[in-house]
Amino acid sequence: MSEDRVNSGRAGANLGVVRSHNSALVLSLLRGAGADGISRLELAERTGLTPQAVSKITGRLREAGLAAEAGRRASTGGKPRTVLRLVPEAGHAVGVQMDRDALRVVLVRLDGAVVGERREELDLGAGAETVLGVVVAAVRETVRSCLGSGELTEAGSLLGVGVALPGPLDHARGVLHRLTGFPGWDGFPLRDALRGRLGVPVVVDKDTNAAAVGLAAGGEGGSFAYLHLGTGLGAGLVIGGRVHRGARTGAGEFGHQVVQLDGPRCECGDRGCLEVLCLSAVARGEVETAARVLGVGAGNLVGLLDIDRVLLGGRTVLGDPSPFVRGVSEVLEARARREGLREGAAVGVVRQGERVVSLGAAEMVLGVGVFGRGEG
Repeated sequence: MSEDRVNSGRAGANLGVVRSHNSALVLSLLRGAGADGISRLELAERTGLTPQAVSKITGRLREAGLAAEAGRRASTGGKPRTVLRLVPEAGHAVGVQMDRDALRVVLVRLDGAVVGERREELDLGAGAETVLGVVVAAVRETVRSCLGSGELTEAGSLLGVGVALPGPLDHARGVLHRLTGFPGWDGFPLRDALRGRLGVPVVVDKDTNAAAVGLAAGGEGGSFAYLHLGTGLGAGLVIGGRVHRGARTGAGEFGHQVVQLDGPRCECGDRGCLEVLCLSAVARGEVETAARVLGVGAGNLVGLLDIDRVLLGGRTVLGDPSPFVRGVSEVLEARARREGLREGAAVGVVRQGERVVSLGAAEMVLGVGVFGRGEG
C-alpha cells in the first residue's frame, strides 16, 4: 500500500504532511518518546539530519497538528531546550480481525492507544455479501461512537482500515486464497470490496502477519515467531526486525506442516498436520499433549530459522497459557541441550492478549501512512 494511496481522499487529510521518509522517521521518534517528548537536538542526533532540517520538519508537523510543545528541558549549556511530543488524537486507524466465527474491531490513535472497540459473532461461511455487511456495519458504528461520524469519509482524522484474517492470501493485492474450510472465499478481492463500501483506504493481511507487525512496532526487536492457536494454527515471522512473508506471500503457514504421515485428515486435505493434531488434542481435553505438539512445530521453526523468541497467542492459548508455555519451553530446551546450546529460544505469551491481531491490523495502516515502516 503506497503512501499516496493512504493519504488520498478526505480520510486522514491532515496526515498528508507526511511526504517523506525523514518526516515519518521524526514522527516515529516522537511516538516513541511518549508524553515526555523529545527535543529537536535529540531528533537531529538520532536521525542524522541537520538541526535546520529537523526544524523544518517539526514546523510542518506542528502546523498540521501532528506535533506540539511538551514544555522545556534543562540544557547542559545555553537556554533550555523546547521539547516536542506527538499529538495522538490527530490521527486514527481502524483494525479489524475477521476470525472464522468472530469479529473484533478496534479504533486506535496515532500512539496505538485503543479509543473504541466492538466484538460480535461472525460466520465466514455465510457468504461474502453477508459477511461484508457485518464488517462494514461494525466499522462504521465503532467510528461513529468515537469520532462522531458513521460515514468514514467524514471522519477527517481517519487514516484507513486494516483487516486481518486467516490465510493464505495475497496481501499486496488484498485477494484471498483458499481459506481452509471456506473454499467459497478463494480468489475473493477483499481489499477492493471493502474499500468500495467504506470509501477509505484498506489494507489486508493474514492475522498472524498483522500480529507480527503490531508486536514489532510495539518494541519486539530482533527475530521472533508469533504462534497463533485459535480456530486454526498459524505463524507470523519477524526476521531481523521485518515481517517475512516470502516470495509468494505464503510464509507462516505453520499449521499445515505434516508431522505425522499417517495422522488424521486435516481440512486442508493432507494428513497429520500440526493444526489438526493440536486442535484434536484440545478438543479431547488433552492440553498438555496439544502443548507438546505445538512445541514440536516450534522446535522445527527455531531449528530452521534460529530465531530469538517464540510468542504465543490466540484464544486457545490465552484461555489457559501456562501449560502451553511450559510444554513449548520444555521441547525447545530439550532441543537446545541436544545441540549443545546453553539455552533454547525464549517462550512467552503476548501481553496484548486477544487484541494482538486487531491492534496489528491498525498498525499496518499507521506504519505505512504515518511512521514509514513499509509494512503494507
